[in-house]
Amino acid sequence: MSQGSVLNRLWARLVHDRSIGFGFESIGLLTLRFPRLMALAVLAFSLVCATQLPRANVDGNLLRIYAHSGHFYDAYERLSETFGTFENDIYVLVSSPTMTQPETLERVREMAFDLELNEFAVGTMSPFTLRRPVDNGGSVPAVPEGMTDPEQVAQALGDLQQNDPMMRNLITPDLSGMVLIMFPNQEMIQGDGTKAMLASVRKMLSYYDDGDLQIELTGPPVWTSEMLTASVNDQIRFTIYGFSLGAIIALFALRSLVGAVLVAATPFVALMWSSSVVLMMFGSFSFLTIIVTTLVLVMAFAESMFFIFNWLALWRDGMEPHRAVDATLKLVGPATALTTLTTLVAFASLYFSPGQGVQEFAIAGAVGCAIMFVCLMTVMPLLLKLALRLGFKLPKTPSFALSAPVPLAWLLATRFGRLITIGSSLLVLALIIPYFLIQPKFSFEDFMASGSNALNTAAEIDQGVGGVAPLYVRVPLAERDPNVSPKDFATIARVHQILEGELGDNKVISVASMSNYTDSGFTRKEVLDAVGPFLRKRFVTDDGAEALVTGFMPTIIDSNALKDMVARITDKLAAAGIAGAEVGGFRMLTTFATDDIVRSLQASLAVSVLINIGLIGFAFGSFRIALASIVPNLFPILGTEAYLWLAGEGLQLVTVIALTIAFGIAVNDTIHFLSHYVHGRREEQRDHIGSVKNTLERIGGAIVATTVILCAGTIIVAFSDLPEVALFGRLFVMSLALALIGDLFMLPAILVAGSGFFQPLARIRVRTADHVATPDDPSGSGAQTEP
Repeated sequence: MSQGSVLNRLWARLVHDRSIGFGFESIGLLTLRFPRLMALAVLAFSLVCATQLPRANVDGNLLRIYAHSGHFYDAYERLSETFGTFENDIYVLVSSPTMTQPETLERVREMAFDLELNEFAVGTMSPFTLRRPVDNGGSVPAVPEGMTDPEQVAQALGDLQQNDPMMRNLITPDLSGMVLIMFPNQEMIQGDGTKAMLASVRKMLSYYDDGDLQIELTGPPVWTSEMLTASVNDQIRFTIYGFSLGAIIALFALRSLVGAVLVAATPFVALMWSSSVVLMMFGSFSFLTIIVTTLVLVMAFAESMFFIFNWLALWRDGMEPHRAVDATLKLVGPATALTTLTTLVAFASLYFSPGQGVQEFAIAGAVGCAIMFVCLMTVMPLLLKLALRLGFKLPKTPSFALSAPVPLAWLLATRFGRLITIGSSLLVLALIIPYFLIQPKFSFEDFMASGSNALNTAAEIDQGVGGVAPLYVRVPLAERDPNVSPKDFATIARVHQILEGELGDNKVISVASMSNYTDSGFTRKEVLDAVGPFLRKRFVTDDGAEALVTGFMPTIIDSNALKDMVARITDKLAAAGIAGAEVGGFRMLTTFATDDIVRSLQASLAVSVLINIGLIGFAFGSFRIALASIVPNLFPILGTEAYLWLAGEGLQLVTVIALTIAFGIAVNDTIHFLSHYVHGRREEQRDHIGSVKNTLERIGGAIVATTVILCAGTIIVAFSDLPEVALFGRLFVMSLALALIGDLFMLPAILVAGSGFFQPLARIRVRTADHVATPDDPSGSGAQTEP
């Protein structure tokens, strides 16, 4: 006896006493045995979940995604704690063709003071809050009060704009616009606080927004609010459209309104359960975890279709409908358990990537998969039994359109099986090349809602004054003087010069920006005292140990350009001998941390693929089955990555997440196909070719239907106002469409071409599910006829 034959027999003995679902389908068997008890449990849990839904909210904090992601997040957190940052500030762009009119100027001054008095403000910065020192040791407003002549106003503003480095960031060169910056109270804007703050600010500004003054808001809180609004609107749209499309497709496939309702009911319950549990675990949705609800919805639809298709097939073959429910659960349950495990593995693999947001997404997705499976094993059989008791009749044969590709798939498999096998294998090998060539890419504007007014306003500020996308350099000071010693001032001035050399004139602020006052004879203490304690902290720490130099980049900047600029700044700081200086900022965090997260996610994807293929082989007790699943499951993932590489899109955060989850879901159809094929070989004693053909005829239409439901339910995501979410939808649909090709055309061809290789599968027996006594089948005999 050959060594390979011995290993196969040992492997078969190892897996003989379990089902391919590792026994998880026992939940369904308990439902069959104790229907009333399980119905009470389902009802009780549903009521608990329903109480959580009113708490549903989306946390718009992007830092939640990157929290604890590594060095760049830690550096940004230290920066925020030491100095505070401009990333949480609200920018108000006030424009008027009559800005130099005294009446207009005083109206804007009044607006600036009202902004400072807002309950959410801990401080503001504007041309009216800045003061300049005077000879007697005090200070006066930088913009003089009581001016009565337009020429006087124009001269004063022009002098400030040209000669005061701080004012250059607040007054436009043509004197037609000013920027007012509000520093929010961070404790008050937690949770829904940002929404309340923006409402308060907008209400106050509305009193001044008339025909003469044009007022526009921008800044990270406004961007976050827009993203949050778009995200919530998307979720409502996705849920309604996805649910409706799934039900319509089910109606078309089953040609029965009641049947469509039965298919849709379980996904609805799964959606409610998963949403509520995510809220219980995290308190709110994030921009990533909210995607899980859509995924659970479409996955539950797909699995519901498989269950209903199998049940109706058994019923049409003459089995009593109640027993058909039991038999379907015993046959489909283990395969559904295995498909759930593979999808759960795909989600779980993401957990080992850095970033709190990705880890929360992984946990939410894994929990969502488990909840969906429990829902399918409990709610689905209970509903089917209830429908039968209420008089549900066998509907017409499913629509021919769903099974139309099946004859073609069989024709190609039998006539060109070997050619298709060789060609698809070589194609997959070729597609591995782009997998190693594609590079991470980050684009901040892709996180913004399409047509964002706040983003357009930010671009106007970029062109006219400083900007709203800060880049910071943290500078250690040798002499620890709170008023900055001459030696430390020279260090700050050098860093200021380096940063200005990269960002341009008037795009950097620091203690060195106040040199015009110190050159006029004022001490640095007088100048720093004049700006007030809040702004002083954004220039130098109270103990004089560190200073901050802030530059303003364009709001929209290519990630590679940002990386190159940071590298140049770092090199210049090192060349200038400024040891310990640290470049940071939110945009830098998102760009560099995204690279690290994406590379880690790509590794997680590879691990997920290997684990799932191994899991399939272990579940079926055959390495041959594992080999058969490789090509059809790698093809959709590698094909989608090749498309991204050819299109120059690069790998983004949601790109890799979409590919990982799409792989986990794409494996599902492969498992259902192989489960039916192996069942035909081992339980029904069909020959190899007959089992492949029977499997294709029996579930080919179901594979088409589930793919159509998944694609239709997810294509809605491609129309999101958030480009990142829209990209997720497009890639997800593309992966599933390629998976359909793999499962319907490649897999049968591989099985037919490898007749001799797969022949031994008939000798290994793996039970589909334990028999169990049920109210409709007291003997527990069930039915072992494949649907």
